[in-house]
Amino acid sequence: MIMVREFGDHLGQTKARGYSHSIIADMLRRWIALQWLLSASFVSSFPIEQKIMATQTLKYSETRNYIGGKATNGAPKQMDVHSPLDGTVISTVALSTAQDLDAAVKVAEAAFPGWSGTPIKERSQIFFRYRELLLKNREELAQLVHTENGKTMDESYAEVDKSMELCEFACSLPQLIQGEVLEVSKGVECRIERKPLGVVASIAPFNFPNMVPHWTIPNALMLGNTMILKPSEVVPISAIRIAELLKEAGLPDGVFNVVNGDRAIVEAICDHPGIKAVSFVGSTKVAKIVYIRATSTLKRALCLGGAKNHLLVLPDAHLEMTASNVVASMSGCAGQRCMAAAQMVGIGGVDHIINQMIIEAKKLIPGKNLGPVISKASYERILGYIEEAEKAGAKVLLDGRNPTVEGGLKNGYYLGPTIIDHVTADMRISQEEVFGPVISIIRAKDLDAGIAIENANPYGNAAAVFTQSGGLARQVMERASAGMIGVNIGVPVPREPFSFGGWNDSKFGTCDITGKSSASNSGRN
Repeated sequence: MIMVREFGDHLGQTKARGYSHSIIADMLRRWIALQWLLSASFVSSFPIEQKIMATQTLKYSETRNYIGGKATNGAPKQMDVHSPLDGTVISTVALSTAQDLDAAVKVAEAAFPGWSGTPIKERSQIFFRYRELLLKNREELAQLVHTENGKTMDESYAEVDKSMELCEFACSLPQLIQGEVLEVSKGVECRIERKPLGVVASIAPFNFPNMVPHWTIPNALMLGNTMILKPSEVVPISAIRIAELLKEAGLPDGVFNVVNGDRAIVEAICDHPGIKAVSFVGSTKVAKIVYIRATSTLKRALCLGGAKNHLLVLPDAHLEMTASNVVASMSGCAGQRCMAAAQMVGIGGVDHIINQMIIEAKKLIPGKNLGPVISKASYERILGYIEEAEKAGAKVLLDGRNPTVEGGLKNGYYLGPTIIDHVTADMRISQEEVFGPVISIIRAKDLDAGIAIENANPYGNAAAVFTQSGGLARQVMERASAGMIGVNIGVPVPREPFSFGGWNDSKFGTCDITGKSSASNSGRN
């Protein structure tokens, strides 16, 4: 600051003395070069780690592990964390080792006797306070989701609100898991009680950095387990803030821990003998691997995979409501959710609805009310699906490739809403999860053909039907091969206390990850 003021004073003097603008500009260039040289010499005296921090100011500090109620020292290996909003580096994250995980497990094991021995009514008081802290810090938590994941602020608020709802359900567990007791003979009593498992682990995806961890955290901890969370390495910041708020709510140190990392930590979690149960949310390919590896070490495992949700649209469907619902389902959260509409089955004459969908989709502006996809690699992968389908004969009705994004977001990973018609079942875009704001349309001559198309896909998270006929809706409800069915609803996600859970290649393991049935996964009966 002193040098800037001195130079400013000197610059004023040069103007007073009548120096030309070119001379002043030359003096300015030389002064900047001198500062750069001095700064370079100053930085070079630091070790390499400090050199990085001195030359690059990050929005968030290094994302470390959180073990035993505090942030640990950074791991030797670090990875940059990019914001998909503009491509900038916003933090670095520790790429932990199996030794780091082992340290966390030991801490969690030490905390288990005290926590599991705490009456559940006392544990619930912590989550009452924690739920209020989520509300108090709603703006900050939503901003974290917006920055590291790319969701719009409205979507980010909704994610935090859902986390609060999940905590509210957990606070009701003392009333829901009461044991059973019966005098089966004179002086003889039979009793059923639930006991916690021990140390459990949750492996979370990138698409819901706040909500998906809350699918497991409140229930697992309320039921007396201690826990290790492994967030996605591309969105690790929210997880640390969750840990800090849990401590502020009164959670004892060591009960909840965060270990960051990549594939190596996932494998270590599956193999660690001290971890009794694992939950995973991500792609089907990895879900299968995690389930097989975790259960091979006799762990309890519930692994949720991807989806290819089919929306069956009949000609009698309400025009505006159907079009807006389908578009919202395919584009919400930039299409990066396992409940997104990936494929529409147009049954009979539905061109009027497709035309209205195009009108609705054009209201979505990347960078304003439509967020980016998570990374450049994801963007390029989605482009590949679109280009391949187009070459195979599909017709792109609305093309979201290479959109113009205003402001400072031009380096973000944005894709506009994309509607592709005349897709066939043999195309790759029809068979695989795209995970972007893209919907493909398959034509079917009648409802039987449409249901056959839905049944043929290997996934089973959700299906939906749009019609004004109760009888036809009932047929889809009874015959669709999916765990969650929507009638005139594009995203049929159950609300608590009803459980979230798919079928087929969308879920591996028993019970569900939320709602009443989740209690069976978090304890011994």
